[in-house]
Amino acid sequence: MDNGANKGTKQKSVALLWQRLWRFIKSLPAYVILIGWSVFTIFGMLWIFTSSFKRTGDLFRNVWSLPVEPFIENYYKAWSVVKMGSYFGNSVIVVSVSIILILSISAPAAYVLTRIKFRGGKFLSSLFVAGMGIPVPLLFIPLFGILRSVKLIDTLPGLILIYAALSIPFTVFLLTGFFAMLPLEIEESASLEGAGPYRIFFSIMLPLASPGLLTAAIFNFIGLWNEYMLALIFMTTQKKSTVALGLYALQSSMQYTGDWGALFAGVMIVILPTIFLFIVLSERMIAGITLGTGK
Repeated sequence: MDNGANKGTKQKSVALLWQRLWRFIKSLPAYVILIGWSVFTIFGMLWIFTSSFKRTGDLFRNVWSLPVEPFIENYYKAWSVVKMGSYFGNSVIVVSVSIILILSISAPAAYVLTRIKFRGGKFLSSLFVAGMGIPVPLLFIPLFGILRSVKLIDTLPGLILIYAALSIPFTVFLLTGFFAMLPLEIEESASLEGAGPYRIFFSIMLPLASPGLLTAAIFNFIGLWNEYMLALIFMTTQKKSTVALGLYALQSSMQYTGDWGALFAGVMIVILPTIFLFIVLSERMIAGITLGTGK
């Protein structure tokens, strides 16, 4: 009996081992693609970073070598001479105010649509989802006409309003998942203790949904910081341009001067905030996404 039981246990162990091995083989192509893409991306980023400290002559003499002496002047040219510093400041203002406006509108809307039952609630939720599917190029002419009528063309407030309006549907959709995960017992207990709807939302539910707010803020920052087309259409003055437009202007000017080191320095100025954000907040963002999709 013992031999039979041991034999059966060994067979089950072998079968389980083969199942795990087969799962690994099936997932191997996906891992290979992800690892290859990660290596390619990291290598490209490191190459741009090292090239931003090279003189143009050194860059063409040996493309793959490390800089012998870091040429910091590339960053000075990109920041001051080509005015990337001004573009950077414009983007900080536009993106920061846009995210604050987006979250200020989306968080209460997502909370109401998720926690309060009222007539037309499902229709409004579907309307926000449908808003995510509208192609942005179809809105260029209507938005231009609206902003021109209120004299907000080529202004930072006008661009902020456009960014906020186009980002709210996705943010509401994202935040509804977080508010739906919060237990109803918390609201019921607060209500029994005499807390009103506004106090429940601002003092209890909003802090509990902070992982979702952080995740929404990160996604919106990445999208708005790198946005190019809307800024190109609605911003006509160079001094009011964002970093995406500034990088394009820098690339156009480098075609005539051949100062590729300054161009790579400008690229690093544009992408460094995004990299820093991922390094600092990547764990919280992943945790927030996991929480929001848990139900």
